[in-house]
Amino acid sequence: MLAVDVQQRLGTFELDARFASAAPVTALFGRSGAGKTRLVNAIAGVARPDRGTIRFGDSTFFDSVQGIHMAPEDRRVGYVFQDGLLFPHLTVAANLDYGARNRARPAGPASPIARDHVIELLGLVLLLHRKPRDLSGGEKQRVALGRALLSQPRLLLLDEPLAGVDSGRKSEILAYIEKLRDEFGLPIVLVTHAIDEVVRLADTLVLIDEGRVQAAGAVEEIMGRLDLAPLTGRHEAGAVIDARVASHDTHYELTHLAFSGGSLAVPRVIAAVGDAVRVRIRARDVSLALDAPQGLSIQNVLPATVESIRDESGPIVDVRVLAGESPLIARITRQSLDRLRLAPGQRVHALVKAVSLDRRSVGYS
Repeated sequence: MLAVDVQQRLGTFELDARFASAAPVTALFGRSGAGKTRLVNAIAGVARPDRGTIRFGDSTFFDSVQGIHMAPEDRRVGYVFQDGLLFPHLTVAANLDYGARNRARPAGPASPIARDHVIELLGLVLLLHRKPRDLSGGEKQRVALGRALLSQPRLLLLDEPLAGVDSGRKSEILAYIEKLRDEFGLPIVLVTHAIDEVVRLADTLVLIDEGRVQAAGAVEEIMGRLDLAPLTGRHEAGAVIDARVASHDTHYELTHLAFSGGSLAVPRVIAAVGDAVRVRIRARDVSLALDAPQGLSIQNVLPATVESIRDESGPIVDVRVLAGESPLIARITRQSLDRLRLAPGQRVHALVKAVSLDRRSVGYS
């Protein structure tokens, strides 16, 4: 369990954040300038809050009342910065060895993380004799991840590790982070402003805005709340559902996912039948119909019930519906709301285009 309750004033900016998470991956999400990095710096010990507490497991990292401020090296926290911060004059091997030299004291992980295993897992074998100037952005981040792991941390902090990586390399690094999560079982705190990273990696979402935690909880719960749509991103807002791979259609290259509300057809997912996946369905990709439509190209037609309506001024309205036990959010015009006379409790059909559920929308649980 990581439990944080801290306050810190820096000029006109005030950080006042509290949350607790025992999840394998906790995402600190918010816009640039929301206070995410300042919060993760406090957890790492490179910044000292004015007051409050930070506890991880049975260790107290910080307690202003008791006068405790544990040194960063004693916290046994691995920290990967946005730009990697590799030593430019050292080879990849030497950068990794630096992490090993700063390995944990007895408070480190129960099973030491082996250097050779890290090199193999992160695909660093062919890079060992290179220097950072000869590496791509994705390669630098993999080396930074390896160096952090070889310090034998109990907790891994990743501060926007994909911010400077192009879209092609981003998917690759996400896969490596998934390997770290699954292989070592290290708790991870991920700082990000990208919803697709949250959906793919995180279990708990901590939503931060203007220095304050606005909400914290399971990703599915937070993403499904209408009142938080302005903070999760108006354009990217939507719901997240848990599903399992039911079957593959090899002829049409589609995968069918089963969830509490029925079945979803999506472009082919590389996963075995029975595997658990998580699907993000954007509000802008969901339409509503009173009756089951016929003769449409849309493959996903899901019986649902209107649960609530976020009715703001302007032409756009968000409607939350339940398909089985899974929430979906539909973004429609105010005119459509009035024309269909939608109200809580009403039975409808939610329409989702299969092509809108691309590879960035489906992650592995």
